[in-house]
Amino acid sequence: MPGLLRGVARTAVIAGTASAVNGRVQRRQAERFAERDAHIAAERQAAYQQEAYAQPQQQYAQPQQYQQPPAAAPAPAGGDTIQQLKDLADLKAQGILTDEEFAAQKARILG
Repeated sequence: MPGLLRGVARTAVIAGTASAVNGRVQRRQAERFAERDAHIAAERQAAYQQEAYAQPQQQYAQPQQYQQPPAAAPAPAGGDTIQQLKDLADLKAQGILTDEEFAAQKARILG
């Protein structure tokens, strides 16, 4: 019987050790998964907050300061070319027309 008792005791020790190791491995894995899940949740929360703060800025964007000026009225037939050029220069001086727009209108007036 002593041999049988020794075999049972050895089996119990091995089973107990395996159970303890298994429990420790499961705890470590659970901690790692919890850390990973917390990290993922923090990243998602940060992305959500960043997106939430970005949307109002897009919705309330500043309007453009300079709008496209209305197209100049077509030149009347036989109109005063010099007066048209002076009016065009005044619009450019006021900042209503850009250099490119001024050049295009000037070319149109001069034909």
